[in-house]
Amino acid sequence: MKKIILIYILINSAFSFESYSQQAKINSGDKKYDNYAYIDAIKTYERVAEKGYKSEDMFKKLANSFYFNSEFDKAAKWYGELFAMNTEVEPEYYYRYAQSLKSIGDTVKANQILDLFNKKAKNDNRGKLYESNKNYLNLIKANSGRYNIEDAGVNSKYSDYGTAFYKNKIVFTSARDTGSFSQRKHNWTGEHFTNLYQSDLDENFNPNAVNKFKSKINSKFHESTPVFTKDGKTVYFTRNNYIDGKKGKNENKTTLIKIYKATFENNEWNNITELPFDSDSYSTAHPALSPDEKTLYFASDMPGTFGQSDIYKVSINNNGGFGSPENLGRTINTEGKETFPFVTDENEIYFASDGHPGLGGLDVFVGEIGQNGVSNIQNIGADINSPNDDFAYIIDTKSRKGFFSSNKEGGKGSDDIYKFLETRKLKCIQELSGIITDVETGVVLPETKVSLYDNQMVLKNSTISDENGYYSFAVECGKTYNVRAEKATYSTKEVSVTIATQNGKTNLPIALEKEGCKVTIGDDLGKCFGIKMIYFDLDKSNIRTEAALDLEKILDVLNQYPSMKLDIRSHTDSRQTHAYNEILSDKRAKSTIKWLVKNGISPDRLTGKGYGETQLINGCSDGVSCTEEEHQMNRRSEFIINEL
Repeated sequence: MKKIILIYILINSAFSFESYSQQAKINSGDKKYDNYAYIDAIKTYERVAEKGYKSEDMFKKLANSFYFNSEFDKAAKWYGELFAMNTEVEPEYYYRYAQSLKSIGDTVKANQILDLFNKKAKNDNRGKLYESNKNYLNLIKANSGRYNIEDAGVNSKYSDYGTAFYKNKIVFTSARDTGSFSQRKHNWTGEHFTNLYQSDLDENFNPNAVNKFKSKINSKFHESTPVFTKDGKTVYFTRNNYIDGKKGKNENKTTLIKIYKATFENNEWNNITELPFDSDSYSTAHPALSPDEKTLYFASDMPGTFGQSDIYKVSINNNGGFGSPENLGRTINTEGKETFPFVTDENEIYFASDGHPGLGGLDVFVGEIGQNGVSNIQNIGADINSPNDDFAYIIDTKSRKGFFSSNKEGGKGSDDIYKFLETRKLKCIQELSGIITDVETGVVLPETKVSLYDNQMVLKNSTISDENGYYSFAVECGKTYNVRAEKATYSTKEVSVTIATQNGKTNLPIALEKEGCKVTIGDDLGKCFGIKMIYFDLDKSNIRTEAALDLEKILDVLNQYPSMKLDIRSHTDSRQTHAYNEILSDKRAKSTIKWLVKNGISPDRLTGKGYGETQLINGCSDGVSCTEEEHQMNRRSEFIINEL
C-alpha cells in the first residue's frame, strides 16, 4: 500500500560484518532506510541477504521495508529468516510476522504466532482482541457475501485510492504521471507524489473520464483523502507539511502530514490553512465529517495515541473554530493502525485497521457510534477485505453504493479503487452453540437432534450434534429463541434463550434425562430419579414432605415390579460421635421402611440398616476440615436392589 497513512520514525542500529564491502552496502541501506527511501533499501538489503549473510538487524529492516510497502509475501519470507535465528525479538515483530502470514494464506501459523505475541505482550489490546475472538474467521465468513464489486474504472498503473463524494463527482488520490515536468517522484514508493483527481458520476454511480482536480490544493508534494461539506464550499484534505512554499519538519528533519482546510470562493479554492491542532511533531490525516458537519474525524499519532495511529474526533464550532481533539478510545483503537474513518447518517463509523482481527494487512471494519463511544465493531467481510490492504471505504446509504481502495491482487496499480453495491446490510451476528450431555453421567450425547425455534415457535433451523455432542446455529442478536433437543431413550427438552445484542457467541449446554432407567441387582434405584438423600429434620428421623415426594417414586416402581426387593441404607457425615451417627442413621433407614410399609409394600420385600459414618465416600472423617458440600456428599440414602 503506497500511501501516506502516517510516517513513523524507525530506529537504526549498527551491523557487524567482516567484509568492508558488505558493511558499506549495509550502511548504504541504513541511510536510505532512515530517509524513507525504502525501495532502494530493499534492493541493498536483499542483495546482501541473498548472498547468505545473516543479521538480526538486517532481517528486521529488510522485512520491515516490505511490510511497510505492503509486499507481505516477501515480508513473511524475511520475518521467517529473522525468527529462524532464534533470537529474542520485540513483540511487535511477532504481530507483523502474523499479519504477513495471514496475507499469504497461512492462517494456522499466523494464529500460532499470535498466541506467542499475546503471551509476550500481555497488555496489548490486539492480543486481547485475538484471544477473545479466536473464531474471528467464522465471524468474517458470516459477514461475507453481501457485496457486488467491480473495478471503478478510474485506475492507472500507479497508486489510486481515497475516494470522496463531491456534488455529482468523486474526488480521489492518484500518483499517476500527468506529464508535468515539475512532478516529482517519492523515494519511498518509487512513484510520483500524489495529487487529487476527479471524475463525474452518472445516475448509477459509474465514474466517467478522469481529470486533475485543478486548484491551488494540489502542490508538488502529497495531497490525499479530501472530504467536502454538502454545500461544496469547504474541503478538508491531507497534505505533507507544506504551505505558502515552505516545508515544515519535525526535530528529526522529517516532513510529516497535516490536515488542511480550504474554502470555495470566486470559483476557486482559496484560504488554504492548516487546522489549529496540527503540529510539526506529529501527523494528522484522512479527515471525515459527521452527517451534521459539526464533528471532524481523523487519524493521528499525536500524544495520547494508543498505537501507531488512532482515530480522533474534534468538534467544529459555529464560528469556524475547533474544540480539543478526543481519542475515540480503546474499543476502536489498538496498538496497531486505525485510520481512514468514514461516518454515515446511520450512526456508523467505517475505518481501516490492522489491529482488530482480520484477514491480513488493513481490513475495513464498522462500528456503531453511541453516547458512550464506538461499540459493536465488526469486520465487514471477505468481499471487501482481502489478505492485503483494504481501506478508504465510503458508502451512499440511500443507494447502498460506494467505493473502497485496495492493493489486492489483480489490480492495475499498487493501489486501486473499486466500486460496490451492498446487497444486504450487515446484521449483528451471534453463534448459539453448546454441548448435549447425559444429566446423570455427564457423558456427551452425539447424534442428538437439535431444533431452533423463534419466540413464535416457528422452526428456523435444525441440526444433529457431532461426535463431541456439539451443536451450533447462526442467530440474530437480541432475539429470543427456543432450542429443543431430542434423542432416543431420552426425554425431549426445550430451553428458551435470549441472545446478546453484540456480536459473539452464546453458550447453551443442554443436559438430557433418560426416559427409562435400566437397573439390575446391586444397582441403586434412587439414581434413576436423582435421589441422593431422603431429607429429615436435624437430629430427627421423621419423614419430611420433600422426602415423601422422592419416596413416592420408589413406591411407584415397587408397585410396578412386585418381585423387586430393596435394601435401604442410610449414611451420615462425620460431624457427631460415631455411636450417635450409627443410631441416627439406623432410625432413618427404619423410618423410610416404615413409610413404604404404611403405603402398601410388604415388609418382607424391604431390609435396611444405618451405617453412620462408616462408609464415607471422601476423606471428610473426624478432624478433617471440609466444606459443607463435601459433608453433603456423605449424607445419602441408597435403595439397593436385592432381588428382581
